Amino acid sequence: MDVVKLVETTVNGLGYELVDFERSGRGVLRVFIDKPGGISLDDCQTVSNQLTRLFPVENIAYERLEVSSPGLDRPLKKEADFVRFAGEKAQLKLRMPLAGRKNFAGVIGGVGDGILQLNVDGSQVAIELSNVDKARLVPNL
Repeated sequence: MDVVKLVETTVNGLGYELVDFERSGRGVLRVFIDKPGGISLDDCQTVSNQLTRLFPVENIAYERLEVSSPGLDRPLKKEADFVRFAGEKAQLKLRMPLAGRKNFAGVIGGVGDGILQLNVDGSQVAIELSNVDKARLVPNL
């Protein structure tokens, strides 16, 4: 059983979006959830309670489960994330250099055919989503 798929199906069924899933050493599972309007402590508790009942049934071994919001510097994983947060500032790290660099920061423009348009200091940069290693929102503080 694919743990990420199981968690995503469960989280979606409760009305939340699975933003990220991490499995770290020592049996720690981290689940990052979101919903329009943000996440409360009650939301985290609801998802945590559901998953702690589900994991033993599905024979998923873990020592500790952490459920939280993705935070203000939310990771951007899927094409839908870039579409949803168009107009927001993001920081990207690429797998392969583009024009001699791997790190970009700019405002998310349109996304189409797997290509992200990023406005970097007034210039449009076209970046293939498949080349994005990590991307995060830059919070407006």
